[in-house]
Amino acid sequence: MDTFLQQIVNGLTLGCVYAVVALGYTMVYGIIQLINFAHGEVVMIGCMVAFSVIVALAPTGMPPLVIVTIGTAAAVPVCMMVGYVVERVAYRPLRNAPRLAPLITAIGVSIILQHLALLVWSRNIIAFPQIIELKLYHLGNSATSAAISNVQVAIIGASIAMMGGLLALVYRTKIGIAMRATSQNPQIAGLMGVDINKVISITFVIGAALGAVAGVMVGTYYGIAHYQMGFLLGLKAFSAAVLGGIGNLAGAVLGGILMGLIEALGAGYVGDFTNVCFLDQWLPGFSEVCAASPESSLFGSNYKDVYAFIVLILVLVFRPQGLLGERVGDRA
Repeated sequence: MDTFLQQIVNGLTLGCVYAVVALGYTMVYGIIQLINFAHGEVVMIGCMVAFSVIVALAPTGMPPLVIVTIGTAAAVPVCMMVGYVVERVAYRPLRNAPRLAPLITAIGVSIILQHLALLVWSRNIIAFPQIIELKLYHLGNSATSAAISNVQVAIIGASIAMMGGLLALVYRTKIGIAMRATSQNPQIAGLMGVDINKVISITFVIGAALGAVAGVMVGTYYGIAHYQMGFLLGLKAFSAAVLGGIGNLAGAVLGGILMGLIEALGAGYVGDFTNVCFLDQWLPGFSEVCAASPESSLFGSNYKDVYAFIVLILVLVFRPQGLLGERVGDRA
């Protein structure tokens, strides 16, 4: 039972990160039917910017929580600017083009952002500063019972707050009404006075802001940063959005949490139980670097990715629109 509870805690933490990133994918797709494959790189840039700020402020003696907050506050506007520029330069000119063109462009933008980060921060794996003292809170009476760390509590709490804030924005504000109207029918929304270009840009900017915070979460939790870290994370988050129902905000949250739980439980109960890091599959040899990390046990199976994608495939076979998705007719 202790192992089960521990994996649930780890899965919820990972799932919250997936859910926050998945919201960026599902918002953009819901508005303009575009899969923004560069979103994972926006998350990576947020992590890298926060890393630079935290490293610069660490010697000042400021409280660790204040330093991380400042790092996050610096990463958010940078990612928002990146999101706006990407939409304005790369996606807007192709809005009425065949769907294959913006898809290929999104992949190209992803590669460009990766290599820009490589030029700025180098190709080496970066040790993210662990300035926050790790504290464990046991869920039982014994020292071997399941535990949750203060970092995990902060990640889960911040994720819930952001998800709730986004839902309030979409369903309780004028810009949210404009987003939903644009998602339903951009042409009619434009005729009713909605500035379509502004709404789409705001959608990209909000998704990028969420991605920036998610990047700081990943860096703080796992203690690493790398210019390719957004690829796998973005792929998992996109899969989570598809699992829950792409274009559905609640579906993105549900899909992200389910993806995290499936991975954690699969890693805890199935496989070879080796202590490897989640980056080792595309950064060979990284398991030796992070073997001492207290969080690396979350990725205790080399095959943890298989479990989540098997469940994804099974769900889509029987429910192609995702768990919370709806069948809709093609637009005329």
